Amino acid sequence: MADPLKGWGCIEPFLLFLLLETLWGARAGQIRYSVLEELDKGSFVGNIAKDLGLEPQELAERGVRIVSRGRTQLFALNPQSGSLVTADRIDREELCAQSTPCLVSFNIFVENNMKMYGVEIEIIDINDNFPRFRDEEVKVKVNENAATGTRLVLPFARDADVNVNSLQSYQLSRNMHFSLEEKSGADGQKYPELVLERPLDREKVAVHDLLLTALDGGDPILSSTMHIRVMVLDANDNAPLFTRSEYRVSVPENIPVGTRLLTLTATDPDEGINGELTYSFRNEEDKISETFKLDSNLGEISTLQPLDYEESRFYLMEVVAQDGGALLASAKVLITVQDVNDNVPEVILTSLASSISEDCPPGTIIALFSVHDGDSGENGEILCSIPRNLPFKLEKSVDNYYHLLTTKALDREEISDYNITVTVIDCGNPPLSTESHISLNVADINDNPPIFPHTSYSTYVLENNPRGLSILSVTAHDPDSGNNAKVTYSLAEDTFQGMPLSSYVSINSNTGILYALGSFDYEQVKDLQLWVMARDSGDPPLSSNMSLSLFVLDQNDNAPEILYPSIPTDGSTGVELAPRSAEPGYLVTKVVAVDRDSGQNAWLSYRLLKVSEPGLFAVGLHTGEVRTARALLDRDALKQSLVVAVQDHGQPPLSATVTLTVAVADSIPDVLADLGSIRTPGNPDDSDLTLYLVVAVAAVSCVFLAFVIVLLALRLRRWHASRLLQASGGGLVGVPASHFVGVDGVRAFLQTYSQEVSLTADSRGSHAIFPQPNYADTLISQESCGKSESFLVSENVNEEVGVVKVYGSQILECVVCNGRPALFIFRI
Repeated sequence: MADPLKGWGCIEPFLLFLLLETLWGARAGQIRYSVLEELDKGSFVGNIAKDLGLEPQELAERGVRIVSRGRTQLFALNPQSGSLVTADRIDREELCAQSTPCLVSFNIFVENNMKMYGVEIEIIDINDNFPRFRDEEVKVKVNENAATGTRLVLPFARDADVNVNSLQSYQLSRNMHFSLEEKSGADGQKYPELVLERPLDREKVAVHDLLLTALDGGDPILSSTMHIRVMVLDANDNAPLFTRSEYRVSVPENIPVGTRLLTLTATDPDEGINGELTYSFRNEEDKISETFKLDSNLGEISTLQPLDYEESRFYLMEVVAQDGGALLASAKVLITVQDVNDNVPEVILTSLASSISEDCPPGTIIALFSVHDGDSGENGEILCSIPRNLPFKLEKSVDNYYHLLTTKALDREEISDYNITVTVIDCGNPPLSTESHISLNVADINDNPPIFPHTSYSTYVLENNPRGLSILSVTAHDPDSGNNAKVTYSLAEDTFQGMPLSSYVSINSNTGILYALGSFDYEQVKDLQLWVMARDSGDPPLSSNMSLSLFVLDQNDNAPEILYPSIPTDGSTGVELAPRSAEPGYLVTKVVAVDRDSGQNAWLSYRLLKVSEPGLFAVGLHTGEVRTARALLDRDALKQSLVVAVQDHGQPPLSATVTLTVAVADSIPDVLADLGSIRTPGNPDDSDLTLYLVVAVAAVSCVFLAFVIVLLALRLRRWHASRLLQASGGGLVGVPASHFVGVDGVRAFLQTYSQEVSLTADSRGSHAIFPQPNYADTLISQESCGKSESFLVSENVNEEVGVVKVYGSQILECVVCNGRPALFIFRI
């Protein structure tokens, strides 16, 4: 056998140039090349970089690659030279069989601009295949009485090459009885036949051995041989005969395996073994014998495996009917396969951007894919679509390639992921479709600030809270993701009462929990106004503010504070005056107290905790007014001691007490006469002042006596007027003495001189408060005797109040309420 590549050096230079020349097709700017088959791996095909208008080094930089569908890659790109080369040896016969021209199509994809270029390469045949007979030896039977010119059909040879390299002729070895003739079929195949040239005599030669040679037209010429044994038989004068010379049948490709397609019928009038017919394929291809089955007795043709229109659209075969006497007849059989819509369209993804920024402009390319349907005609026509409610569209590229593009701006906060369903449907009946899902992630940008659920919050905390108490947790939501959604919290810088707010409270920057840095005191801080800032970690960062009002709730942590009567700091006890003629309900004095707390913690109630004479006095539960509960009797002691408790309504309640001393007397002389019974223990260091004190008390008593005389005169003059004013004076009943200006000054003055006059607004009378009996011993000193003070009554005294002015050592002013003296002011 000759080397199939031998003789390459004889090819003319212009023929090599023609075979390796690269051509640009006129259709749609497609790149065309041609290359010989069986070249070594890496053989040059064409300068693809030049044809794409690129430099060789730009192939890798621009992501240029070959895209082919469902086929072994036959070509490759050489990034150093920028040329298209073979990826392996190429066998034209394996790719295209007998089809001419043999074209291989694929696409060149440029990644950076997502452009596709079509490339078509023609594979040029070389004489690398021998003509081949199916069998190396064949037996042919012929009747000895066969007439001259009888034709015997021989198996033909096949050559995988095409054109001039294919089978061209047959040669028969030299002999005396047979010659060789060739017939060309409609498919271009050459069929050899033996022609009987001389009569046969079986008794002389029973077997004729011949050699048939098949030759192609390549350079060099390749050939193969087959041994023919011609068996001479006894006479059989009738050959079989088919009812038709050609049988045609058309079947759909989806018929079940084993289906009977057609039945061939031949007849032979001979009898016996010469009339028994057997059917067989002649010169069948392997593909025929693998696909169809012929019943040798019945002539029925059935399928052995499924038919596929896309693999082969028709099958052409020859069936021979031979009798027992070696006579035969042949008939052509053409089986046409009808296409049915049995191939589902497919989607092949070429390039995909799995993530895209939400600020990408409309028209951004997301993916490139191709669609294919193995059917033909309407069954192979494809429609491609995506859901209309998505911000994407399809745009057709070259061949069956499509671009998936955006149609409008994307918002990751609205939709962060898209599952795009690409639906491909053919036009068959019924139509077939397939779906391909493209997942797209929308990358976040920092376009949303953190948002609080409310623009302002209010929260409360009890005073006296422990340090580090968690007050409130605030949360801001950022619809972005990753660092763009990571929120930190802080407090705006501000001051309260001259101190920065950061000294009162702090906030955890990660959790948003507000903590108290110290213990709040409601009496000092009742509320704080804060601004909480939430800032994300994006670039640049975005932030928002929220107003927070922190209110401190009161606790009962302050006991009531008694304002009146005030507790003396020198050990003395205040004295209130109650005349023996006082009627029940007479206002003796009023206890005035306050509580620095608020709410019910500051609601005060008054009660008598201890009295020296039970039932004689009563105190108002809410007013603190001390009144007589019954008329005073002569047997009642001059000095009455009352302990008043003031209690708030907190939990637990807190209280304070004050001790009142009430002097019971109708007149000042009576008071003076009994002063000895209400003296306080003296200081031993002041015993040497007793004489001076007695003189001072006597002087004061004389002044008071003069005052009483004047007062009685005034009362007699204005008795009638006081009766008229009594009705209108009810508005002053119950008004505490602390409401009149000058009371504290009078008390201070009287304490200096060992006696005190207290003002009441009650219409029934006034009273004087005297010190205890021994208090006079401590009042007068050389320093106090040198003082001279005058006290005036405020001009805003009620209209019912009258004023009498006396100069010298007498009464300076006398405030009269309802005709009774209520306040006395002296100048000594």
